[in-house]
Amino acid sequence: MNILQISSASSFGGGERYVADLTNSLIARGHSLFAALRPGSPLIRHLQLPTERILILPLRNALDVPSAHELERFVRRQRIDVVHAHMARDYSLASYAARRNRQTKFIATRHVLFQLNRLHRHTLARATRVIAVSSAVARELRRVVNEKQIALIPNGIDVERFERARVGFDRAGFLRGLGLSEDCLLVGSVGELRTLKRHDDFIRAAARIVSRFPATHFVLAGVDTLGDVRKQLEKLVVELGLRDCFHFLGWLDEAEELLCAMDVFVSASETESFGLAIAEAMAAGTPVVATRTEGAQEVVEDQKTGLLVPIGDVARIAEAVTMLLSNPERRREIGAHAHDAANKKFNLNRMVDEIEKIYATDEHR
Repeated sequence: MNILQISSASSFGGGERYVADLTNSLIARGHSLFAALRPGSPLIRHLQLPTERILILPLRNALDVPSAHELERFVRRQRIDVVHAHMARDYSLASYAARRNRQTKFIATRHVLFQLNRLHRHTLARATRVIAVSSAVARELRRVVNEKQIALIPNGIDVERFERARVGFDRAGFLRGLGLSEDCLLVGSVGELRTLKRHDDFIRAAARIVSRFPATHFVLAGVDTLGDVRKQLEKLVVELGLRDCFHFLGWLDEAEELLCAMDVFVSASETESFGLAIAEAMAAGTPVVATRTEGAQEVVEDQKTGLLVPIGDVARIAEAVTMLLSNPERRREIGAHAHDAANKKFNLNRMVDEIEKIYATDEHR
């Protein structure tokens, strides 16, 4: 099949990892893949696509008429069978390109829980399928999309990538590379530096944890897409006296070694549609402490594959992490269960199999 993936993303997060993993997996299965991206898209370096298969367009918003016309011409020229859009502002452009080419199916994936508007309701009515990455997302979609159009396909992760990282992993060497002691305890989080991720709660919890375990170091990997969140977090680190033990790592192309090195992974977010970083930490065999977001509750089995705590409860976050740090046997037990669950439930091949079946259906709208 000839498949066009469309994403106007300007930063790289869980949704973009999904696009990259899906695209590269489909290429490996013998399909012809193309991508429509914005100039300077972070996806470019993650896609195993030659330059001539990447269409660069402004993709400014849902009403970007010039981009829609260029997409339509590209779809016709390349005889695209499936147009797959991944961001709300891209849905209408993808729908237009598919509608003008009758043999082309329009597929959309909904990665987040934010509400869709009337335009999206009208646009998604034309989709062959709208993929929900979690049950929580599917519930939100039912407000605007016909039940028969919704396909619940939980996110998948490249578990083999984490298996490779785990085999013979030199934790001591990795910690030395970060300038840390080989025998320190490491607690960390991975995610965009955005307010809704509540990294400030993680930092406040760190201040409580370090009072019990002074040798603990904390790491936060992610970029500030808005430009002012990191400064606020750095200021909080200084105010709480954590300058020597809290480290901002910025963007990591591949975070699997960092996740393998952690003693505990923390997700303090106020909302998660799925929690891809949580699933990746589980694949690395790292015990997770996560707030009870809708997505995290689908990924983590409380007390077995991780610990769930109330959103915004810094004391409970610190208490859960402290319990794990004080009990290495419990850490190993939860990490082992988490690793097994991630391999069984969130395998990338399962996700790609299910999406490939949707692509192959004869249904059109």
